[in-house]
Amino acid sequence: MTNIPFFNDPSLPDIIELRDVRQSYKSRSGKETVVIDGLNFLVEDKPNQGQFVGLMGLSGCGKSTLLRYIAGLQKPTSGEVLLHGNPRKSSDVIAMVFQEYSSFPWLTVLENVMLPLELKGVARKERQERARSMIAEVGLAGHEHKYARPPNLSGGQLQRVAIARSLISDPDIILMDEPFGALDTMTRYQMQLLLEKLWEARQSTIIFVTHDVSEAVFLADDIYIMAPNPGRITRQVHVDLPFHRDRETMKTPKFAELANEVKDAIFYSGNNSSL
Repeated sequence: MTNIPFFNDPSLPDIIELRDVRQSYKSRSGKETVVIDGLNFLVEDKPNQGQFVGLMGLSGCGKSTLLRYIAGLQKPTSGEVLLHGNPRKSSDVIAMVFQEYSSFPWLTVLENVMLPLELKGVARKERQERARSMIAEVGLAGHEHKYARPPNLSGGQLQRVAIARSLISDPDIILMDEPFGALDTMTRYQMQLLLEKLWEARQSTIIFVTHDVSEAVFLADDIYIMAPNPGRITRQVHVDLPFHRDRETMKTPKFAELANEVKDAIFYSGNNSSL
């Protein structure tokens, strides 16, 4: 297997590492199907910045499975999943935002955002104060007592609830699986700007799965390209753009150049490599 050049800095501490991960399944007849093989993935802790990592690739290449490994929702058949240099533990603070609206519709916005603090045993007054502050930060002030469901809230507002709930516990790692995929173009753009602002303020480690090339280039520091059959990482594109990004960033020649580089990397990955 060809070694893929990665732009990592050995002097920085590791946040996430997947080593030689393999995933296979056996049918009732005993036939083994390998869906991920030779997958290596490393995310480092950049000082005073954190990391925003985009994860892209053709459908079925294992992007969501990679997130499940990190979240502890699935274990690979073989290989290691390390967080901060150690095997994944149940005490690791990790948040996850899905494409589907994941708020509890029988709870209000405030109750949804408070929930992680309630599960941690935080006193009611403190969790209310922190939740109200977080709700305001994601632009939902005034909606605290609405139930988190349509038609009370739009799709974009429901995803703001999910993001607020994911950030309230100050997680080390935030996993986002196509969180804006179901939104209309303008709402999606507004959510990208919001997420960029929140990440700059918190400097967390975010792993963001998307099929939208412009979205990945706008948000990420580095974009990893996965290929299918079997799933593996075939390319890392370093996004050489300023740390702070805004609407003007998307209009620059460098942005267009990076977007084309990512499109080519996806097109020529995996089964398309011979085209």
